[in-house]
This record gives sequence, C-alpha cells and structure tokens, in this order.
Amino acid sequence: MAVGEAIVVPVERVGLELDEFLCLVFPERSKGFLRAQIRAGKITIDGQAAHPSARLKISQVVLLEQDPEEWPEINAPERGPELPILHEDEHLLVIDKPAGLACEPERWDKDKASLASAVLDLARARAQAAGTELPLDWRPRLLHRLDKDTTGVALVAKTLECERAVRAAFESGAVEKVYLALVEGEYPLRDGEEDRIEFALAPDARRSGRMVVDALEGKHAETLVRVAQRFRGYTLVECRPQTGRTHQIRVHLAERGFPLVVDPLYGRRRAFALSEFKPGYRKKRGQTERPLIERHTLHAARLSLELFGARRAFEAPVPADLERALKQLARHRAPREGRDGKVGGEGANRGVGA
Repeated sequence: MAVGEAIVVPVERVGLELDEFLCLVFPERSKGFLRAQIRAGKITIDGQAAHPSARLKISQVVLLEQDPEEWPEINAPERGPELPILHEDEHLLVIDKPAGLACEPERWDKDKASLASAVLDLARARAQAAGTELPLDWRPRLLHRLDKDTTGVALVAKTLECERAVRAAFESGAVEKVYLALVEGEYPLRDGEEDRIEFALAPDARRSGRMVVDALEGKHAETLVRVAQRFRGYTLVECRPQTGRTHQIRVHLAERGFPLVVDPLYGRRRAFALSEFKPGYRKKRGQTERPLIERHTLHAARLSLELFGARRAFEAPVPADLERALKQLARHRAPREGRDGKVGGEGANRGVGA
C-alpha cells in the first residue's frame, strides 16, 4: 500500500494500545475515527493489519496509508475558557466546571467550546510549553457528565488505567456524588431527616432532550435529599443521586413539588432576581435589574470514590452566582426560627456532609 506517514514507536510508548497511541499523536481526531481507520486496514503495524487494542513494541512502525493532511477536514472548536483545577496527579485531573460549558460538543453547535475541547487545549498548551507539541503526553478522557449549566466537580482521566478504574467504580455504585440545589418551596424535612425519591425516568416522547417520570417504561432512578439551609419560600437541599439518569435530580425535585429556582425545562424561571423576594424592592431610576443567577441553581459540590486502593474525595466551592443568591435570601428571607438560615446536624451549614 502507499504510505502517507510512518511513525516509529518510541520507547516511552511501548506497551500502549495502538488506538491510544494514535490518540496522542492525533489529538484532534476522535478515537472512533482512528479505530475505523485501523479496522479498514488503512493504519497498520509494520505493514500488517492490526487490532485497535494491539500493544506496541519497541521500534515497531505504525504505517498510515493516507497522509493525515488528506483526512476529512474538521472544524476546530473555539478556544475554551481557562479551567479551575481542583486536583491533579499522574492519573487524574479534577476540574471545577464553570456554568455555560457543555461537557461534550453540542449536537447543533459542534464548533462551540466544550469541557472536552478545553481540557484538550490544556494538554496541548502543556505539550507546547515543554517543547513537544505532538504527540501529547496524555489524552483527556471525561469520566462523567454534568449538564451545561451545572457547575462543580468533573473528573477527567489522564491514563487508560484510570479511566477503566473510575468507570468500574461508577458502574458498581462505588462513587458518591453530592449536589447542592436551590429549590422553590420549604422542603418539609426535619433536621437530619432524609427523603428518598424513587421515580423511574424515560425520555419525553413529545419533547426532545427532556425526561419524564414513567413507571412502566422508565429506568429505575433514586435520589436521597436532605435540607442544607432554610429560607422562607425557598430551600437549599443536598442531593445524593444513587443512580445516574439524565436530568435525574432536576426531574425528581420537580416531581416532588420543589423544582430548581432556575430551570426553564422543569421549573418556571430562566433567572432569579432580588426583586422577586426582597420586601419593598425598588429599582433605581434608569437602571435595569441584573439577576442574581441566570442558570440552573444546581452545583456538583462533592464527589468521592475508591481509586487505586484509597478513598479519594474532591470538593468544589459554591460558585459566585449561587453564593450571591444564597446571601440575599439569608438577608431577606431568613427562616422564622432564626436569622442565619442554618439548620443543625452534619453538613447543614451550606456545606456537604461526607
């Protein structure tokens, strides 16, 4: 076959699977595309057909039938934002995901920045700073998803070993996730009490991208809820999803009668403003009121799991917009039993119980 490019396997890549090696060399290409090239015989090892998971040996030559510059064009997504890093080691990167950033490229706007593209930008920048722009030292792998407007802890594997270990932990239910949700209404739980919500969920047949409770066709979904902070007319609750269904927390809370304060899909608002709850609020002449928060009032506050023989826990601070809303509620909608709006018990001070 005609060879478009020949890549000699360096000693530091020995033992790596062929598709993983190619992902480091061509980070802008999806693993699916590269695996398809291998299976079609367009990428070989020493001229012989190979399986995508074939492990590489020293000085083997990976041959590409086509020059990569002749591969189908792809549009580079816009550059993502600088990502706050909560933790990093040789295997794992933990990001505090900002609001407004989808985890994966959006279906109808693939050129828009995503968490996946932003982390890839980070890996590229580091490689370039080290003087080895390609191949990358590591290829980021998102391990779970958060909704676009949800903030907080997001795990990214830097190695295939870590990816497999974390995915196994998710599948076995060994990962504990804790979310903070600001909801409408006063959740009727006493201090220390927990509400177990079990509503099966399924895609809404009438509206794409939405989930509904469906006892017959839906998949089992379970969320544990307790109060973290009380206000008159509103509650900050702590949610521990026991399953990982799409929009699970948002649907469960709405079905219970306590939708997120801001959630245009399952609630009633696109934004939350001070004028909605401050007694005697008056807007300054000539000024437009700026909402306190303009996205889902949901934050992935904590995630813990067993990884490589040790229990690991990661926490993300309450973001500025949600913190602003909570402070104003505490000032103007303090509960009748006290001005601080706090409840007793572990994790009640707007923090996260372990």
